[in-house]
Amino acid sequence: MSCKRSTATPPAATLLLLVLLAIYTSFHLEPISGFQLRNLRLTYRSSSRDTQQTKTSATSATSLASSYYAVENDNSGPGGSEVHRLIINSLPGQKDDNEHGNPIVIETGKIGRQAAGAVTLTRGDTVLYATASRDESPKEGLDFLPLSVEHQERFSAVGMTSGGYNKRDGRPAEHEVLTCRLIDRPLRPLIADGWRHETQLLSWVLSYDGSRSCDPLAIIASSTALYLSDIPLTKAVAAAMVGYDSENDQLILNPTHKEMETSDLQLIVAGTKDAVLMIEGAANFLPEKTMTRAVKFGHDAIRAICEAVEDLGHVMGVEKKFDTLLQPPEGLQERVDELMTEKVDAMFALGGTKTTQGPVKKKLQNELIEALSVGVEDDVVFSPADIKNAFKDLLCRRMFHLGRTTGKRCDGRALDEIRHLSMDTGILPRVHGSALFTRGETQVVASTTLGDSGMRQKIDKIDGLEEKRFYLQYTFPPSCVGETGRVGAPGRREIGHGNLAERALIPTLPKEEDFPYTIRVESLVTESHGSSSMASVCGGCLALMDAGVPIKNPVAGIAMGMLLGDKDGVSDDNAVILSDILGTEDALGTMDFKVAGDRTGITTFQLDIKCEGLSLETMERALEQARKGRLHILDAMDAVLPKARDSLPATVPKLLRFSVPPDSIGKIIGPGGKQIRAIIEDFELTNMDVNDDGNVQVSSFNAEKLAEVEEFVKLLLSGPAGGKGKREERPEYKGPEPVEGEIYMGKITGIHPFGVFLEFMPGAEDGSYPGLEGLCHISQLAKERVRSCEGYVKSLNTDQFEVKYLGISDAGKRQLSRKDALPGGGGGGNSSRPPRKNGAAKEAESSSPSPTTAMSEDELDVIAQAIQGVQEL
Repeated sequence: MSCKRSTATPPAATLLLLVLLAIYTSFHLEPISGFQLRNLRLTYRSSSRDTQQTKTSATSATSLASSYYAVENDNSGPGGSEVHRLIINSLPGQKDDNEHGNPIVIETGKIGRQAAGAVTLTRGDTVLYATASRDESPKEGLDFLPLSVEHQERFSAVGMTSGGYNKRDGRPAEHEVLTCRLIDRPLRPLIADGWRHETQLLSWVLSYDGSRSCDPLAIIASSTALYLSDIPLTKAVAAAMVGYDSENDQLILNPTHKEMETSDLQLIVAGTKDAVLMIEGAANFLPEKTMTRAVKFGHDAIRAICEAVEDLGHVMGVEKKFDTLLQPPEGLQERVDELMTEKVDAMFALGGTKTTQGPVKKKLQNELIEALSVGVEDDVVFSPADIKNAFKDLLCRRMFHLGRTTGKRCDGRALDEIRHLSMDTGILPRVHGSALFTRGETQVVASTTLGDSGMRQKIDKIDGLEEKRFYLQYTFPPSCVGETGRVGAPGRREIGHGNLAERALIPTLPKEEDFPYTIRVESLVTESHGSSSMASVCGGCLALMDAGVPIKNPVAGIAMGMLLGDKDGVSDDNAVILSDILGTEDALGTMDFKVAGDRTGITTFQLDIKCEGLSLETMERALEQARKGRLHILDAMDAVLPKARDSLPATVPKLLRFSVPPDSIGKIIGPGGKQIRAIIEDFELTNMDVNDDGNVQVSSFNAEKLAEVEEFVKLLLSGPAGGKGKREERPEYKGPEPVEGEIYMGKITGIHPFGVFLEFMPGAEDGSYPGLEGLCHISQLAKERVRSCEGYVKSLNTDQFEVKYLGISDAGKRQLSRKDALPGGGGGGNSSRPPRKNGAAKEAESSSPSPTTAMSEDELDVIAQAIQGVQEL
């Protein structure tokens, strides 16, 4: 669809206003402002949204529109305050159907009016709220932009609540941290240099319809809030997600979750209307040309959104705060260039490594500070922070000059040359798979661990519980760069780099049907001087092959850089593209472009830009140069380990999977879990996992015993059987039948993820028959949601509690409910509490207090701490 503005003939009233506007402009040196234009109350609406024309008046809503969006304002805010609204009806490349046809509505002026900028963004039933705020005055002594970004997906957005004891959404999960990085990366380079006000971007998902990812919407909402504030972001920024239907060779704009299940591409692009600023994507071995098509396709939609947001800003008359920008001292850059240009050129000409060139650069900087921070006669005294910034600017320009004129880099390599590669596998004897990967002064130790389904990583999201069969964990200790610092929980950078390396390896993994193991890869960075995340891809791939994981193809990664003569512009033909960048080139350059894949295509890539954008032509050059570098690294990896090892190490437990009827699970588990524990013990299993759908996975180091366990389970379900001989048939309960709806005291006999088994009717005193058991499902334990059955029951600090008998289920199981036995009930109906009947815990009543007995505040505090500790685990 064309993004050109509507050329439909305006009404006579609008023509008259335009004539008056032209006359006004002819008598003024400056054009009419957005604020003045808004006050003229132009009321021509887009024909695609509302063909009805409204008359100009002091109270009517006003609108500026194009063929695909409309800007409106009215007085619908609190107390009659003015509200502006941007309605984007369609985008280039967008499907015109019910799933994709929902407009994007951005509204400001109604909510969050004390923030510098605040918007709500709505698409379908998904609603996001984003704010941009700043401190009143700049902070002294800072030489960087103090920007922080937070994003939260509230569980209430889908009608749920947090599982913690205090029922509050806690610290951000990993996927929320990744969204924060997506918001931060395209916006940070566009905020004006010298801005030192503490700045904070906050965004929340308030309502979620579950149809598609909120990540691109979070970028649009936060960037719009920032653009509509007085914070000096002078260009609108937008984002789009792109999928790819390989069967029909069709790109999909903002695909649904259902479409993403079959998509060979998951790509998020962010940028201005002029150029691309950020790319984050994963693909299933797609060629470079397809990736370029996808980026261009996404940028077409971004351009349309940016034009609409900028029109919204013009209508609102947004003014930016430039008066407090920290300006470089006059004459400083000239003095630095005069004193240090020759010395910097000589340092770069010598080449060398980080350990040899770093001290020289540090010495030159100290000399410069000493020379310029102490005044002599009429000399001006400059601050060390200003001197360092000017020295960095000189380094950037001279590095670009060196690469442009000589084709050489600061370490002496050619522009497309890869550093020396060294690799080794099987370096850790008891680890399932291990590798040491070294590229120049960047080094990682990678390890692979294989396990059963119990080792899966579980992540609670508003989309539901996600269980990851494969995950990569990246660690960047301060020692890898020769420093000291904090260690412990991973930081945002570690989470982001680990996720990038993880997504690079996912497409090459075998299907779960062919290789049922859960796979964990760890990457410990031991040296760093340029792209440890791409080193983690290479090392992780070697560790997978060393563990015997039958991957499809080896995968390698490379980081590309770019040098520009003018860092404030968009990349052009003069851009110098670098392969396998150093940490120095990353810090002084204008691009960090990471690409991973095999010999045929790309599996993931990530782009960050420090200038005002990357042209598609420059990106094509970088992708082709990255492909050649990736092939060079793959050749070196093939020389060390060309394919996965033929067999798994002896330290890996063997797995067996089979299915049983779901209604027979109870026989495998047994009363109180006695049967499953006996099976694990008798057959020397390391674990036995029985799912609700009847799928059973067992693991053991003894292959012979593993083969016997399936036969035993089948015999167990068909009749009496045993692991080391026949087991006697369990006698049946012969006592009185329980009364449905009555409350009984039940004694806990087994705790499982799905619920608690309790004996709620006593057996014979002479032991001739057992007591009667029932299941209290996890959903029937408490009125609030219980996330961990075992943790919740432990927090009760009792081996018995009252339950209501609900009768026999369709599967013939006796059902119990603790929730309905609590005061007030939990399942509706009559809330009066019937008297408790004699149950299995009759004898224990005298020695154990009832769980409904009033407890002291100290006891309540202990329970609260126990529950909170379990939830944090």
